[in-house]
Amino acid sequence: MSKRYRITRSFQGNDNPSQTISLEECKQYFASKADFTYSTVYTVKGATTMSIEGDFFMWHYLGSEIPFRHYQGDIYVSGSNDAVIPKLIEVAGELWADVDEG
Repeated sequence: MSKRYRITRSFQGNDNPSQTISLEECKQYFASKADFTYSTVYTVKGATTMSIEGDFFMWHYLGSEIPFRHYQGDIYVSGSNDAVIPKLIEVAGELWADVDEG
């Protein structure tokens, strides 16, 4: 089972709304990254197909797409691929945020 990680600024200031990561900030940040694309729907295909609406920044890595999801001022990503850990640490550092495992 994979772990879920959260990129957040919530540890930096007592629930101060200005400490959240805005969707606009994410769009600007990820637009500058050639290996990311933005999508409002994430579709999982397998025995069945499921689509999830939201704000997804899809990381294209070695033929895979790994979703970084913006939700309520934070960014969430699954740690199912070993390459995710260094990438999420990079993203968090560049957004002046922390990584929370949970």
